[in-house]
Amino acid sequence: MFALTNCRIHTSTDCLLEHAVLIDGKQIAGIVNDREIPTNAQRHDLAGGHLAPGFIDIQVNGGGGVMFNDVPDVDAIARIGTAHRRFGTVGFLPTLITGSRDTVGAALRAVEEGLAAGVPGLLGLHLEGPTINPARSGMHPKTKIGTLADPEITQLTELSAARIVTLAPECTPPGLIAGLNAAGVKVLAGHTEATAEEIASAKVEGLDGVTHLFNAMSSFSGRAPGTVGAALADDDLWCSIIADGVHVHEVSIRAAWYAKREKLFLVTDAMAPVGTEMTEFEQDGQRISVRDDSCFLADGRLAGTILDMARAVRHCVDPVALPLDEALRMASTYPAAFLGLSARLGRIKTGYDASLVWLDKDLEVKAVWIEGDQQLYD
Repeated sequence: MFALTNCRIHTSTDCLLEHAVLIDGKQIAGIVNDREIPTNAQRHDLAGGHLAPGFIDIQVNGGGGVMFNDVPDVDAIARIGTAHRRFGTVGFLPTLITGSRDTVGAALRAVEEGLAAGVPGLLGLHLEGPTINPARSGMHPKTKIGTLADPEITQLTELSAARIVTLAPECTPPGLIAGLNAAGVKVLAGHTEATAEEIASAKVEGLDGVTHLFNAMSSFSGRAPGTVGAALADDDLWCSIIADGVHVHEVSIRAAWYAKREKLFLVTDAMAPVGTEMTEFEQDGQRISVRDDSCFLADGRLAGTILDMARAVRHCVDPVALPLDEALRMASTYPAAFLGLSARLGRIKTGYDASLVWLDKDLEVKAVWIEGDQQLYD
């Protein structure tokens, strides 16, 4: 057993001082007053920093120099997870953007094998596409936009893990959302031109929310609320958001937070360069350049990010001006709840997974624990 001491403990409900978190094996064994630390516990001094639930990212296209679309295998998943762990992520969903039928099948098999092999932090799979609106395709290749085939749907619904499908409701065959929802698959609207009325109809079928709010979706206006307005106005719909200072203005993030509160959470939409010095890469024949803190196609359109979860948290604190505890919940507690994993992740609580992040006073990552396994960083 060891004790994490000399830190601010952000449990998700409280911020505790002069307390310690006890770790025994893979789980949190307790939170005790400093005076009550067991004599047999090895003390780890966290130098007055912050201890928080580890971050959960449901939209990770790549990292460590690799895109999941390009290399949909277990080694790539592990490499991506290692790159993002450096920035506080303890749980992630490798995300496949619109690709070939063979790529979808390979991704599903890779996640199954990765879960069986115990890849640290792997929680499941996010399929972003192929059922999206060509008018909002972004970097998704238009030639590969279509519908999920029955074998793919069957394999997805049988996967014993967290599963997400992002689709455009207005382009979706009748019954697909309902079928996925009945099988426990989370369905999000994204890359969509859906009207507010179409979002409402999709919600009746089981739509859970929207992917990267404000980006690649019909915008909000007084007479045409679109996907953005529908999402902001509905208390039941979850919203992920990219807080990198490029994709969404800080005022828009703050406005979304006022509207959604506990239903708004952070994602990175990260690409291969995260954790590397890459300045460009190729995806499906498209050259993508890294500049101005993001990724861009040759025509200037955004193409994912180089964002990590720790930087997203820092951005929410400054300049967005959200409370630190709320920014931490947006990176951990809320995505865990969205995935249905809030009984073991997203909180510092006795019996929960010892999947934690230590941040210094500048909110830079110093160490990460995944199920009690520690990785220190300079």
